[in-house]
Amino acid sequence: MSKTIKKICCIGAGYVGGPTMSVIAKQCPHIDVTIVDVNAARINAWNDKNLENLPVYEPGLSEIVEEARNRNLFFSTDIDRAIDEADMIFISVNTPTKNYGKGKGLAADLKYIELCARQIAAVAKNNKIVVEKSTLPVRTAAALKSILDNTGNGVDFHILSNPEFLAEGTAITDLINPDRVLIGGENENAIAALVDIYANWVERSKILTTNLWSSELSKLTANAFLAQRVSSINAISALCEKTGANVDEVAKAIGMDTRIGSKFLKASVGFGGSCFQKDILNLVYIARSYGLTEVADYWDQVIHMNDYQKHRFADHIIQTLYNTVSGKKIAFLGWAFKKDTNDTRESAAIYVADYLLNEQAEITVYDPKVSAERIYADLDDLNSRSSDENRRLVKIVNTPYDACDDAHAIAILTEWDVFKTYDWQKIKEKMKKPAFVFDGRKLLNRKELEDIGFKYYAIGE
Repeated sequence: MSKTIKKICCIGAGYVGGPTMSVIAKQCPHIDVTIVDVNAARINAWNDKNLENLPVYEPGLSEIVEEARNRNLFFSTDIDRAIDEADMIFISVNTPTKNYGKGKGLAADLKYIELCARQIAAVAKNNKIVVEKSTLPVRTAAALKSILDNTGNGVDFHILSNPEFLAEGTAITDLINPDRVLIGGENENAIAALVDIYANWVERSKILTTNLWSSELSKLTANAFLAQRVSSINAISALCEKTGANVDEVAKAIGMDTRIGSKFLKASVGFGGSCFQKDILNLVYIARSYGLTEVADYWDQVIHMNDYQKHRFADHIIQTLYNTVSGKKIAFLGWAFKKDTNDTRESAAIYVADYLLNEQAEITVYDPKVSAERIYADLDDLNSRSSDENRRLVKIVNTPYDACDDAHAIAILTEWDVFKTYDWQKIKEKMKKPAFVFDGRKLLNRKELEDIGFKYYAIGE
């Protein structure tokens, strides 16, 4: 008999925890959902009366928060109280790639997960179901269980793995109508309790239950396969440019093969986001730790290809601008890693900017949803140059027209739909001549821009 869940607590109010719990609260009005985070500023933003100020931008999210907030959806910094009251606890904290010690640059840094486990163990007075929602390396559940069982107060903890398969920008649709929900665990009653929650709106046939390891590995593998497709088409884009083929035509031709399919065959300046690179590096690390060198090398190549694409794009800008960008103004349209999100983690824009800044370019950035603080923080985190130098060389503006004024070139780095609607004639008039557009997302209409008089470059053409 599965336990009836009345209260859920989610530790972590970021891009996964916020939207996921908001949808659970919307779809399960009989369950109280509390999202907690140590970051008070983030919790205040989630509680802001002005829904424009929510810390995560996702189409459809603000309407759901407005409906459920303070009814059965709560945001709080009182972590202990939420843990104490909850029947089920989701762990949705950040698991960045380690930047120190063993596994540096590959393994996931689990310190936040461990801190969560220790806090749960210290506070819990009755039995809890603990669900790992963060992207985690395989066998984390074992570490979680060990910490909980050995430091607890004689409380029974059941660990479940419930990886998220959200695509940012479509997270709400993905949550309300998922391809599948994956739940891994060892205890049948705990699994059934989580199945019952999702079954409030997801067909049972779409809810898969597996053992813990299969669930954890499925998440890493799904992202690795998707990233591999992006790197594969990007590898072909380089070949297309040399041979006179068009990568869109190639992608269409192979995408019509039902065995291949058309998704994730969009050539671009490279994939970004918090998951693809991190999950592949995790897979590489796991394979190496089991002595599977060839397996590790195979997946590592997907990352190499992605880095190559970003450098190739930046190099092309430099070569086209007569082999120097020193002192030249380059306008960046877009900083988010993809459209319809304000997430910039591993965004191609960061690395293209870094490469051009090393060549003394002056960059002006416009993104419809990303704040100036975030953009400067992304550049500062690279430690390539001083924070003062980043602020001297990079300006962030509030309109695309300000970004492009007097620029030698425009680089399109995020596929925001609004970019297609701009007055490109007006933009060209205010630019240095010849006016160059480097379209890293194959977003704009080549003929239209060339008719206006732009020199237009798109990946894979």
